[in-house]
Amino acid sequence: MKNLDVLVFVQSALAFGLAGLFWPEKLMPLFDVLMFPWPASHRTVRVNSVAAIGLALLLAVRIFAA
Repeated sequence: MKNLDVLVFVQSALAFGLAGLFWPEKLMPLFDVLMFPWPASHRTVRVNSVAAIGLALLLAVRIFAA
């Protein structure tokens, strides 16, 4: 129960990462708002998605190691 907040964050990062890899065009409006001074592109959405999946895996390893 003490890892519930970390588990929710891992699940949301994993879901966001997979959605960015499968449907980058649907996440473009969100990234236009999040990356305000810079224009969002398919490449930045995919790189951010891979980073989110990596973060989810890193946090999952942390949970299982504890």
